[in-house]
Amino acid sequence: MPVVPRQISEFGYYHLILRGNGKQIIFEEDADYIHFLNNLKQYSAENKIFINAYCLMENHVHLLVCDPERNLSLFMKRLAGNYAIWFNRKYQRTGHLFERRYTSIPIESESRLCTVFRYILNNPRDGGVAPAEEYRWSSYNKYGKPLSFVDTKVLVELLGSFEEYKAYLNAKYEDEDPVFQYRNHDDEWAKEVMRKTLNIETGSEVRSFDRKTRNEAIRKLREKDVSVRQIERLTGISKSTIQRA
Repeated sequence: MPVVPRQISEFGYYHLILRGNGKQIIFEEDADYIHFLNNLKQYSAENKIFINAYCLMENHVHLLVCDPERNLSLFMKRLAGNYAIWFNRKYQRTGHLFERRYTSIPIESESRLCTVFRYILNNPRDGGVAPAEEYRWSSYNKYGKPLSFVDTKVLVELLGSFEEYKAYLNAKYEDEDPVFQYRNHDDEWAKEVMRKTLNIETGSEVRSFDRKTRNEAIRKLREKDVSVRQIERLTGISKSTIQRA
């Protein structure tokens, strides 16, 4: 059977799943999880892959990544291949450790990005292993931490503070992409917030404000949970200016 070409995400984000061959255990003890995470940190940096979330379960791995330079195939080959060699030597085993082909699911919207993010971090809870916040081998507690190799900047812009992030993970939902239903974070909502908060008709009016008034307006919008990206889109003000404000 011919190999089906992988789909490319124009958005740049992917949900990756790496499973043990025949659902076999791929992490026997703490040292195995630690070794895999060290490899994940090393190979993501070397291949310019941004890790947005991870969850290592006993017999499979979930990753949320951004691949701006399309190095995903090489990254996964090194990550899975080197860990398999190390694991087989350690436990004196032979044969394939992982299924022959990892799963790669392209993500094409911000709402889907948030949904996958939540799904990955809730895997221990949904699998009956442990509450998400107590599970040791996920990036749950890396949210919003700039010194971590896990890059959550985009998710912080979309979801907000650590408390809001926890509330989002724990919120009940029924539809596939609940984040904007949960926080009402579409652009129409943001436009309405701008009109009510700043007493303007369009976001472009903010650019005509003097510097002090403009910065105060940006701060008010951020306090109302309008994301940096939305302010950038709706006002035409640069991201760096918004972040400085």
